[in-house]
Amino acid sequence: MESSFLKKGDIIELTVTDFADRDQCFGRLESGLSVMVTGMLAPGDRVRAIVRKMKQRYIDAQALEVIARSPDRVEPPCPYFGVCGGCKLMHISYEAQLRYKKKKVADDLVHIGGFADLPVLPVLPARSAVHYRNKVEFSCSSIRYLMPEELSQERLERSRDFALGFHAPGNYEKVLDIDYCYLANEPMNKVLRLTRSFALEEGMAPYAVKAHSGFLRNLVLRSSEHTGRLMVNLVTSWHDRDLMRRYADFLAAGLPGQEMTIVNNVTAKKNTVAIGEEEFVVSGDGTLGERLGELDFRVSANSFFQTNSSQAAVLYSEILKVAGIGREDTVYDLYCGTGTITLYLARHCRQAIGIEVVESSLRDAALNASLNGIGNAVFFQADLKDFHAMLQKLENYDSPGVIVTDPPRAGMHPKALETMLKLGARTIVYVSCNPSNLARDGREICRDGYRLVSVQPVDMFPHTVHIESVACFQRTAHF
Repeated sequence: MESSFLKKGDIIELTVTDFADRDQCFGRLESGLSVMVTGMLAPGDRVRAIVRKMKQRYIDAQALEVIARSPDRVEPPCPYFGVCGGCKLMHISYEAQLRYKKKKVADDLVHIGGFADLPVLPVLPARSAVHYRNKVEFSCSSIRYLMPEELSQERLERSRDFALGFHAPGNYEKVLDIDYCYLANEPMNKVLRLTRSFALEEGMAPYAVKAHSGFLRNLVLRSSEHTGRLMVNLVTSWHDRDLMRRYADFLAAGLPGQEMTIVNNVTAKKNTVAIGEEEFVVSGDGTLGERLGELDFRVSANSFFQTNSSQAAVLYSEILKVAGIGREDTVYDLYCGTGTITLYLARHCRQAIGIEVVESSLRDAALNASLNGIGNAVFFQADLKDFHAMLQKLENYDSPGVIVTDPPRAGMHPKALETMLKLGARTIVYVSCNPSNLARDGREICRDGYRLVSVQPVDMFPHTVHIESVACFQRTAHF
């Protein structure tokens, strides 16, 4: 069918050639017309799709079936694949995932950043593609998201009114009730199942966000790869001391011999954020220990810590390698979290300065410095959107020879980026979890007299579309 006669509802066939944004893939019709097709697809798939919208420059379509499978396809082991929305690449071989992720980094640097002659290296793979997360956040809801096979069932095995698992994609109310997550380890999955059983036995009302009612909001689990110890954080609308004690006893009985600490975060806010205004330690000391390289770290329930411990060590080693830090250097670490990067670099420089907005993370950072006997690292609390207000305080310290910035997915706030550039470091190491914002911010960094010398992608999150990158910018001598 000629593209000029296509309309909504028509059936088309095409070969998928690349991934696109917003869970879509890209391909072309034989006429050359571009198609953005939605579905769990892989480059190389030949698909039949239905036209949803005719745009000025492309067709928006929904995949109906895969006619011919891509050679990169594999069978995903997870029964929730395609519904959960977490592991969007589990149907693609890991080797192919790494190729696609490198291409994503390079494409964004070219098309968004305007870079040429890209120094993008092959992706450093994860040691394991499953069970790698040291933190998993489950949500509780009074509205359960039904699996496709349940839609035609007259009687359901599980109640519609309780779910503990992951939010359905694009739906902040409904939660997919799951028994197992392939990204979590076995003890974490056991806690998930035990918590569901306990909640149902005790009649714990799930939180309903629209009605702003209910008790159980979230289950946030952390696991130490180094010690095997667990942190269980139950997020609720209020604190029930006796109930929490019964919960701790229930987990202990269900996981004999498992070391764990249990905390209860409490929030009265009308949202689904798994952070409380109050925290009650139910058992243990309320912290978790982890080791990265030769350093030991203490992490509290609400502090940021890299979610893949073994790959975090790879990432930090790469930062150190490209930073070119000298013994007399002062290093600034922006968005420092619990100070992991700051402390990792402190042993190689004269002084390391970490800057972070979350107070609990800074407490952990100071504790971690003391724990490792590191005396040349200091930490400041500041919102980096107001980073310019830090200049007077930082004047008491030497200017940085190296700056490491590890911003959130949104990238650096323009004011923070502007002030960072005014510091005039010879090297900036930008650690990015979002290639498009790396490209955007990298363009501004190079406009200020730096050049991009290397980009090393590191796969922290197998089976997902996310990719971490370590980009090294050096100030040009003539600037």
